Amino acid sequence: MAPLISCDDRPVTSSPHPPTEPTYPTGHTGHTDPGHASSGPGHTSGHSHGHSHSHGPAAPVSKHLRKVIAAVLIPFATAVLVGMAVLWPGGTPAHERSGVGFDRQTQQGKVVSLARVDCKSVNAAQVPPTGDTSTPQGREAVAAQNGECKKATVEVGTGPDKGRTFVEIVQPGAPRQLADGQEVVVAYAPNAPHDLQYSVIDVNRKLPMALLAGIFAVAVVLVGRMRGLFALVALVISFAVLTLFILPAILQGSNPLVVAIVGASAIMLIALYMCHGLTARTSVAVLGTLASLLLIGLLGSLFIGWAFLSGNTDDNTGLIHGLYPEIDMSGLLLAGVIIGSLGVLDDVTVTQTSAVWELHQADPSMGPRALYRAAIRIGRDHIASVVNTLVLAYAGAALPLLLLFSIANSSMGSVANSELVAEEIVRTLVGSIGLVASVPMTTALAALVVSADRPGSPGAAPAAGPARGGRGRRRRKR
Repeated sequence: MAPLISCDDRPVTSSPHPPTEPTYPTGHTGHTDPGHASSGPGHTSGHSHGHSHSHGPAAPVSKHLRKVIAAVLIPFATAVLVGMAVLWPGGTPAHERSGVGFDRQTQQGKVVSLARVDCKSVNAAQVPPTGDTSTPQGREAVAAQNGECKKATVEVGTGPDKGRTFVEIVQPGAPRQLADGQEVVVAYAPNAPHDLQYSVIDVNRKLPMALLAGIFAVAVVLVGRMRGLFALVALVISFAVLTLFILPAILQGSNPLVVAIVGASAIMLIALYMCHGLTARTSVAVLGTLASLLLIGLLGSLFIGWAFLSGNTDDNTGLIHGLYPEIDMSGLLLAGVIIGSLGVLDDVTVTQTSAVWELHQADPSMGPRALYRAAIRIGRDHIASVVNTLVLAYAGAALPLLLLFSIANSSMGSVANSELVAEEIVRTLVGSIGLVASVPMTTALAALVVSADRPGSPGAAPAAGPARGGRGRRRRKR
């Protein structure tokens, strides 16, 4: 994909010598032009012409090597397209709603009035028949009976019963309190008695969530400009692949691992080429990401089977297994490991490839071994922070669970051995191993590709040739 930003339009001066320190557009660097290199004193190899380009650094590889890269990536992209066509689900399969958890009919509603009442008058809670108030349940029941409850009148705002009202009692110790005029989400149970068909299950958070998403999009575009805009488009396409292909295909009974590999490959190709351009540098990052994903898939499959992880560990996975018993839950766990590792892998492989390219531009005489040694030092710093980020992210997500284990005075061994925690450990470690391996693999591949041809060698592609030719024609006209 060609960048949408054209070359800069600064006037060309009549000075016979270019400035020694030319400026370049933000995010782009200059490049050596063998055809215009000056042999005069004071001219370095990195600043041999006085104009700059906003197309980014071009790949200093020959046409032959670009053909080799294309010979690898084009069949891979074709296989991804064929795989998506074969596995395309055609929509989420229909099923009869169970009315449990997320599998409920929901409508929008609004609290139209709110009154404070005595909890005893509405029979909000009952003390245990034994009168035992030593248990947490008994103490909560007594507190609810002696406290002041809220009686909310809720109006249904959508669906066939739009305009219908019902009463919701909110106990004083309930984690979710209601306010007058608040937008809520209500569940609809058609088989229940008329007065119990509707109930409040959550509050409506669409406005703050949409505002936060808008702030994020504006920040990305303001800072990243066209690159940020392309990143947002790639993000939308990634969610489209996830919701239109990966999730429905798994629900249709396709192998979760195969679906995850095909879907993740499609997301990787779209995101990397859209955000970083259709260049040899991006192609190297794609190859490094693909190799790392294959390693993660192999390790994940091995250790998920070896540790006897079923993937069915909580209410949500249990509900999925109950509704669609044909889904391989352990395969679903492995698919989650692959998809979850993809985003961080893209970051690592693109960073390493860019580092090798920039090092080569700074010193074109560096060979593949020197390039690898220099770039791997950058990779070590990067991977140290990324692995720590992954571990902390999973620990933060599982913090309530870890807190429960701490309250129960469970040992670290028993905590780690429980399937719920073991899944997160395997997910974290397998993904981290893939990230660590992606650094040397991508760095070595980029160093070999970028140093395979020296600037000016037979068959080497001139950097940004069309743009430089256009500037040269303008100079000749003047």
